[in-house]
Amino acid sequence: MQLAWRDADVADMPTIGTRITTFDGLRQVPGGHGARLEWVRARAKAFRAEFTSTGTPASVTTCDLVTLPYPTRFGLFRASRAVAPFLAITNRMLVIRWQDGDGRRRVLLFEPSDVELGRSTPYFAALARRTPAALSSLLVTEHGTVLGHLARLGIAPEEVDYLMFDHLHTQDLRRWVGTTTPQPDLGGAVVEPLLPNAKVVVQRDELLAMTCLHPIQRPWYQPEAFRAVRTGAFLAVDGALLLGPGVAVLATPGHVHGNQTLALNTSTGVWASSENAIAAECLTPEHSRMPGIARWTRTWQQEVVLNANTIETTAEQYNSLVLEKTLVDRSQADPRFLQFFPSSELTAAWTNPGTKPTFSHHAIHHAA
Repeated sequence: MQLAWRDADVADMPTIGTRITTFDGLRQVPGGHGARLEWVRARAKAFRAEFTSTGTPASVTTCDLVTLPYPTRFGLFRASRAVAPFLAITNRMLVIRWQDGDGRRRVLLFEPSDVELGRSTPYFAALARRTPAALSSLLVTEHGTVLGHLARLGIAPEEVDYLMFDHLHTQDLRRWVGTTTPQPDLGGAVVEPLLPNAKVVVQRDELLAMTCLHPIQRPWYQPEAFRAVRTGAFLAVDGALLLGPGVAVLATPGHVHGNQTLALNTSTGVWASSENAIAAECLTPEHSRMPGIARWTRTWQQEVVLNANTIETTAEQYNSLVLEKTLVDRSQADPRFLQFFPSSELTAAWTNPGTKPTFSHHAIHHAA
């Protein structure tokens, strides 16, 4: 099923944030993906200096949502020699708060996945049908819900300004932003938004790609879930945008055409968060103790290990991950690893031998 976006469904962002032009012109760089890699690396260094001068948000809080299985061949693309066909990843939400120049307080939820509705993603639905219920209960652990975490943090649902995902794989946002028509699978009535003032920050490229999905994309999207979303729910971004002090969205295409990364300047330095990789060690794979990872990078002289399920544009994704690698600081806990926070982080599980991460962040801690 394809989408036909109405103009009213998508709002532009002329008055929100500040446009970042550092990365403009990437697609016009002559010489192919290799030349673009070096261009991206140089521009990321330049942007880092600009970004750190913008200040820091008031706080960044990490909220665990769910741990679930994911194919090893996707998460550790081509590099892993683990015998386990699946590894475990933990999806987490980041809650970022800051104050605009006019004094208005803002709240951004990064990766606020509706775990229950995400189960209908074609790939995971098919996997669930093949998995006995008793085994599924061992492989999937739900840690908390978006609304439960907000209540714990003392944030009222109407105080949430922005929702953002690195990309819209697996997402169903109807309960968050509401619908314009009755939804038979959600009680049969028009869905009133649980986050009534929240707008979804998304790259225009991804919205356009979702209007006509390619066969390799279809297992990972729920396009029908977007057909009746509330008018004006989306804020379309073209490229990079500074949302607030120390808070930016960067276009990082490759994993999907309209992939994006959250960049944060914090008390420990610069972080980047996306699903371009599932572990911090995938950005410095020479230090990984997981079977095959360090050997892979030595053999093929590849400096990053991708998370690649759809393989939309592998070389672009590689370049985007190098952008993130160049932008961030080293971890204070272990300087061999970088402050890249996977939105779905590799998690040790006894059921998945050979996929225990060498290093994990688990959370970003920041309060101004």
